[in-house]
Amino acid sequence: MDDFVAFSTDESFLSNNSSLSGERNGDAIYVRFAELEKKIADQADEIVCLKSTLADVLRRLSQLEGRAIVTTSHHISNNHQNGSGKTGYSHRTGTFSKQYQKPVTNGNGYNTEPYSNIRRMNLFSSSTSLQNDVANSNNVSPVSSPLPSHSSYRSMSLTGSSNGKTGSSTLSRLNSNSNLKSMKRWSVSQEIRLSSLENSSFKDFFYNQVEGVIRFMLNDRPIIINIPTELLQTYTIKNVTSPPSQRLKLEWVYGYRGKDCRHNLYLLPTGEIVYFMAAVVVLYNVDDQIQRHYTGHTSEIRCLTIHPNKLLIATGQAANNECRYEKRPQVRIWDSVSLNTLHIIGLNGEFDRGVCCLTFSKLDGGNLLCVVDDSNDHVLSLWEWQKGSNGHRLSESKSTCDPVLAIEFHPIEKYTLISIGKGHIFFWDVEGGTLVKKIGVFEKQEKPKYILCLAFNDLGELLTGDSNGNIIVWHQNTNRIVRIIHNAHDGAIFDICTLKDGKIVSGGGKDKKIVEWDSNMSRTGREAKLPDQFGGIRTLTTGKGSMLFVGTTKNCILQGTMTLNFSMVVQGHTDELNALAIHPTQNQFVTAGYDKCVHLWDTMSHLVVWSKDIGESAHAASFSPDGSILIVSTASIGRWIVFDATTRQMISMHNDGADLIECVKFSPDGRYLALGSRDHNIYVYQVSEEYRQFNRVGRCSAHTSSIVDIDWDKSNTYLQSTSTNNEYLFWNATICRQLNNMSIARDLEFYTHNSVFGFNVFGIWPENFDSPDVRSCDRSHSYKLLVTGDDFGRLGLFSYPACQPKCLNHSYSGHSDSVASVRFLSDDSRIISIGGRDSSIMQWSVS
Repeated sequence: MDDFVAFSTDESFLSNNSSLSGERNGDAIYVRFAELEKKIADQADEIVCLKSTLADVLRRLSQLEGRAIVTTSHHISNNHQNGSGKTGYSHRTGTFSKQYQKPVTNGNGYNTEPYSNIRRMNLFSSSTSLQNDVANSNNVSPVSSPLPSHSSYRSMSLTGSSNGKTGSSTLSRLNSNSNLKSMKRWSVSQEIRLSSLENSSFKDFFYNQVEGVIRFMLNDRPIIINIPTELLQTYTIKNVTSPPSQRLKLEWVYGYRGKDCRHNLYLLPTGEIVYFMAAVVVLYNVDDQIQRHYTGHTSEIRCLTIHPNKLLIATGQAANNECRYEKRPQVRIWDSVSLNTLHIIGLNGEFDRGVCCLTFSKLDGGNLLCVVDDSNDHVLSLWEWQKGSNGHRLSESKSTCDPVLAIEFHPIEKYTLISIGKGHIFFWDVEGGTLVKKIGVFEKQEKPKYILCLAFNDLGELLTGDSNGNIIVWHQNTNRIVRIIHNAHDGAIFDICTLKDGKIVSGGGKDKKIVEWDSNMSRTGREAKLPDQFGGIRTLTTGKGSMLFVGTTKNCILQGTMTLNFSMVVQGHTDELNALAIHPTQNQFVTAGYDKCVHLWDTMSHLVVWSKDIGESAHAASFSPDGSILIVSTASIGRWIVFDATTRQMISMHNDGADLIECVKFSPDGRYLALGSRDHNIYVYQVSEEYRQFNRVGRCSAHTSSIVDIDWDKSNTYLQSTSTNNEYLFWNATICRQLNNMSIARDLEFYTHNSVFGFNVFGIWPENFDSPDVRSCDRSHSYKLLVTGDDFGRLGLFSYPACQPKCLNHSYSGHSDSVASVRFLSDDSRIISIGGRDSSIMQWSVS
């Protein structure tokens, strides 16, 4: 939590400093603060290590001297709890919550305090991306060594590390260090290893061979992993698990960001339409049904523009929550043919919060790039983007405190730039690389609340659409109005587009109409209205011939003409996604979320098989083992609905518990249904009469926070479950009793593995606590691969089982928010991931 607060403070300070001074000394201050954070982290490391070492030495001394065992570490942990409380991380909300947590047993009969009265066999610092094993230590003397001094910890701090670079496919790596051979050890009879004391976020693994368990701390919660009986004699914690030979390739991105972004749909000379979703730019050939993807961005994309040569593309992104150099707000200029990045602007902190709009100049070959950031003053900056790898900023100027919605260079007047937004239209003179602003004059005309879009007719006159439904024609050489077409639409006009024959089309957000105008801005009489399920018009762009592409406010893209109907070519969700269910026999999957719609998708055609509006937000979903039944839990307290998966008809509706149902899963034979609730309970039902009858067996109660994942074992008897505060419990589901017999629990074989804890998956957790939490995981049906999704929108591909502290993996980026769920298809040929708040669905091929 301290690291989190420090980061927030640093970020706020840097943002303010950048906006006030406009100088580059913000980077130097950032580095100084980072060094201060590191020093604090080092001190925290030393305190933790001193506590654990002191407790261990006292216990061993008392054993040697025949005295009663003094478990001082237990008191130290309790004092810490009483003093400051525990900090738990919510996997669903992505927020930190402070709460008191008492010592628990996790259902296995062992005290979960990490320094309780146990024999500590091996202590490792680990990572899912370590490349080499820790150097072998020397033999330990049976005589206890002196307790190291405070300064000795500093000398043992390791300095080697490797920062994984995030890309479309990256092998995560961290270098281990060889200077451990010189470390002093203070164990009486067993070996202790520490591979890093430099970072305050190292993860310690306590391997107890006598009890057959591995213990580690995660977000201040002790986790106990039981080793299967057949491996008790042969298992070693020293190995490194190699990454799999298979790789992932982004195959398809479902959806389009039209809900809150504008002017983000264009047609390329290659015949592809280009748009963005989450952190991916999609180049989609509608005729050939092929997508290509630009995945260079490290955060959500907010805007897009095309160079006058129609081949180069500039895209701007928002800031990322990670405090890293490459996560800053930036503009990337890239080649739409090769998908190679040519230039990156903004890595030195030139933009604040994000990039909201951008445009290339038109009459000089696109040599200039104008960018508006998302700071309080919406600073407008002018760039010679081709100079150097990071461009050269010619000038900048504060624009307005109100939102800026679009900017565009004039197609005839070389040095004129227009920006529009809330309550304003500005005409900028950029001659000589300077920025001189003139305000648009409305004179006696009513000033609209928002000017939402702009375009130019063949005469070079500026056309703007506003929130009053009017189209305003502006004089070519001045900032004054020529004429106003009142009530062009019933409600706001979201876009205006000039056609190849000189005609104009305008799109309404409220009336959902596309209206055609001649070159004199008189109605031609032709118009089209979109069905309600598509939403209003967000953006318009010309296609081949008389074809139009339409982006809508409900994240759809349509194509058609003014004389023919418009058909949907891209469909997506419009709000946060939570539910993902894979069909057990077909290459299909279901998604649902807060937009109240349930979609069944086909992974081969990339189309929606059927959709259903269930009238309330959906939270979780699951197919029956034969795929005939779909269970959907909703945002209503405890409500879950049974649907026929073929006809979409509702069969029955049920209510359980005092809060939302977070996860749903059938037993492998379909005779039982388990529902994990936010009220900390798991409700178990017996299923009969071909899924038409559900009789409650009971309630599993022992968790102290919301249930996030459940898995059935192959015998249809036992469950494993995890909660938001990282509790990991086992149950006999047929009688709804917690399973405390670890001789049974350690050897259970689970039919699915969506729990992020367990012997076969504990290697997925990153070494650093400031690294993202793993939100979701899934094991392939072949038992060879394991895929994970984390809080920073990344996917990780591991070899299964991931049962070592050091498991190498392949990392992939695409989502701009936490990965809410990730699953293999039934034949393991593909992986589906959903992005939570970014509303994105991504399909990855496995090869």
